[in-house]
Amino acid sequence: MLLTATATATAVLAAAPPLPAAGPTTPFSATPFSATPAAPGAARPAAPVPGTPLSAGRACSGAPSDFDGDGRADLAVAAPYAAVGGHARAGSVTVLYGLRTERLLTRDEPGVPGEAGTADAFGSALAVGDFDGDRRADLAVGVSEEGRPRPGADGRGAVQLFHGSPTGLRPGEVIDAGDAGRRRGPDRFGAALAAGDLDGDGDDELAIGVPGLGGGGVAVYGLAGRAPYILTQRSGWVRQEEKATDQFGAVLATGDFDGDGRAEIAVGAPGDTVTRKGQGSVTVLDVRRRRALRLTQDSPGVTGRAEAWDGFGAALATGDFNADGRADLAVGVPGEGLTANQRAMEYGDGTVVAVYGSRSGLRGGVSEAWSQRGLKGAPRYSDRFGAALAAGDLNGDGDDELAIGVPGEGAVQVLAGTRSGGLTKRNDLLVTGKGGDFGAALAVLPGRRLVVAAPGAGRLVLLRGSGRTGPYPGVRPGTARTLATAAGRSLFGYALTGRSG
Repeated sequence: MLLTATATATAVLAAAPPLPAAGPTTPFSATPFSATPAAPGAARPAAPVPGTPLSAGRACSGAPSDFDGDGRADLAVAAPYAAVGGHARAGSVTVLYGLRTERLLTRDEPGVPGEAGTADAFGSALAVGDFDGDRRADLAVGVSEEGRPRPGADGRGAVQLFHGSPTGLRPGEVIDAGDAGRRRGPDRFGAALAAGDLDGDGDDELAIGVPGLGGGGVAVYGLAGRAPYILTQRSGWVRQEEKATDQFGAVLATGDFDGDGRAEIAVGAPGDTVTRKGQGSVTVLDVRRRRALRLTQDSPGVTGRAEAWDGFGAALATGDFNADGRADLAVGVPGEGLTANQRAMEYGDGTVVAVYGSRSGLRGGVSEAWSQRGLKGAPRYSDRFGAALAAGDLNGDGDDELAIGVPGEGAVQVLAGTRSGGLTKRNDLLVTGKGGDFGAALAVLPGRRLVVAAPGAGRLVLLRGSGRTGPYPGVRPGTARTLATAAGRSLFGYALTGRSG
């Protein structure tokens, strides 16, 4: 068997070396492509983790992850270090139509604007949504390292759109910082992506991370009646202090946390220094009401305590864990240290904080925190519990479960949702795999299916869920099978697409 599993129960508060990088990385870089050097003599930083590619949660258009409209779920898989046309680390995306038929997307494909270039990292982020309102899913692909001004520098970045059609994805427009009214610089435009219906008009808008723009930024593309624009921490209604190492926009998710029919954007800034270096933060942006709420582990009602290098916000996922019709937010804190005698900036045992939506959004929500201190398994300083997250209904009872990547352990942990309080420790499931940072990226697909990536090994594993009402994770480890593999060190599975609302 490829996988083993153990199930049990418990709750409480609660990262394997980082994926290969093109150059040195700053602490809590959300992708392995940043070329900004760490301080001389610094200890190894907490490992970079993929930005959450899912726009899970409510207030999405409702389009399934179905690019050709045949009623079967499709999956896009990024390999941002794949060689293309003789160019190393140019990047590619494999689309598995119906999880069977493969089609490769690169910048050298006919009709795709531009061409593949060395270290472009096509596939540095993915998002799926209905951007043109035709009820077929479209795909956004980040190319965050495109246009590097010199070798070893960060890229200017861009986003390539592909539109769904009866014959599958077809090339669409390219978006870059110039389209959002900014000069193109080494800002890594497209390092994170998320889709959601931000204005309530029935189709999706696209949020684009620009973590290298000063302390970072988020571009908003597709709002009705408004040209694309970029928000930063210094924007008038966001009103946050900005530091160059914050990485605001390195991770993104969307969800309707207040139940008003319009999604908000959750913006991870895993390097944010609010009161402690690299503690991390998440800012919820309501772009229609022009309201911002910053959450840290020191915020009122948020479980835990902020510490240096925690990386709060290094992964995000939204889902409805208590079936109340409002999206809830899961926040990965993979740098959280639980093991005694840890040194500064070591990888971290990791925790996950869940903040529940309410009529007033996350501002009035309650929270809880989870770690392997109270779940199956034992925390270790290299586990990075919470480095990847995905949410979806894996047991078919109407509330969402939460899958938590533990790539340092080579595992994924699944918590069940319940209508009587949300996530529960009852029957929690730990599934372990073989190497390659198994658990570094996750996706939940329609039909109660969980995809787990091991990008270091270029392998995807599919696990199926079963229908069972109540506090059950749904996932059946005995159904595990290898879904797809790729040779070489392409980081196949670095980012995945899942459900879109």
